[in-house]
Amino acid sequence: MRTRRGLCYPRADVCVEKLVVKRRDFAGDNMACRKRQRFSPEIARKSDLFDALPDDLVISILCKLSSTARCPSDFVNVLITCKRLNSLALHSLVLSKASPKMFAIKAKNWSDSAHRFLKSCADAGNVEAGYTLGMIRFYCLQNRGSGASLMAKAAISSHAPALYSLAVIQFNGSGGSKNDKDLRAGVALCARAAFLGHIDALRELGHCLQDGYGVRQNIAEGRRFLVQANARELAAVLSSTAASNIPTRSWLTWSPHPIPHPNHRHPTVPGCPLLSDFGCNVPAPEAHPASRFLAEWFSARGGMPGPGLRLCSHVGCGRPETRKHEFRRCSVCGAVNYCSRACQALDWKLRHKAECAPVERWLDEEGDGGEGNGAVDGNDDVIAES
Repeated sequence: MRTRRGLCYPRADVCVEKLVVKRRDFAGDNMACRKRQRFSPEIARKSDLFDALPDDLVISILCKLSSTARCPSDFVNVLITCKRLNSLALHSLVLSKASPKMFAIKAKNWSDSAHRFLKSCADAGNVEAGYTLGMIRFYCLQNRGSGASLMAKAAISSHAPALYSLAVIQFNGSGGSKNDKDLRAGVALCARAAFLGHIDALRELGHCLQDGYGVRQNIAEGRRFLVQANARELAAVLSSTAASNIPTRSWLTWSPHPIPHPNHRHPTVPGCPLLSDFGCNVPAPEAHPASRFLAEWFSARGGMPGPGLRLCSHVGCGRPETRKHEFRRCSVCGAVNYCSRACQALDWKLRHKAECAPVERWLDEEGDGGEGNGAVDGNDDVIAES
């Protein structure tokens, strides 16, 4: 309801008190009093008490949220809620506790703000952010020095994926020439990552020992590491929820026929999947957010990282070559190439086992042979398949 002058009457829940101000005009007469509104106790109890919470308590809650976030939007929704949450959510303690899935940024959404956010998390001490940003800088942005430095910082903090990625760089001489390969350093990094429970590093170490690649050959020890990698891979899948509705009997079915070893210098092994070089036929593990970003980044660019360069044929890897003929090709078909023996094993089970077929003189397709080891132009190594 309004008065004749168009003013609203006070609401029912607002108390109105008269505050008499004694003022006198020049004639000495009292002037009219003015009114002041005061909220009732009922309205005061309904006010937001969030501002009364101490910052330490809010930061503790945000730390729990960031450590359990399952996608970037879980954290972004907090940033856009209010100014206080926006400022406290960017606290270094909150960023250091962020989960790996919070950095699962889509390549199509990459921007300067996403780059700054990952950099802030890495500066706060988050090793996952440092590793992810290091992979993006090294392979996508071609900032080799900064990317390798971030991955090394994560590796110093005993981050197994960072240790294994540095091992792959050392094995291939990525970012440099073929002479920059350091096989002994790659084996040492693989051993450290395998000690921390990295399955791919353990399988890579087994192949190195079995083939005498960067370390003195020890076939028995290499086989033992490969069996351990297969057992850990199987245990990881069985303990996950992905295997709840999948029949697992075929994963351990004993074959009466022996499995031929891909390197004919070694004897054949019994037909047990645990004794295979490539492990059991279990579902492929979930790719790391950094690997998915690399795959999406180069897929959006036509799958070509550069003129004459190739991607690792394992779809869950995403690593590109940094120079021509850096990755080793399949010794049977020559149609696929891999950055590591671990990617070869995963891709063999996933798809290449059904596609691989011998092709005569495939090495002559790109040029003349080089160093007498099946190389193309003296740089392209071969990798054995079964």
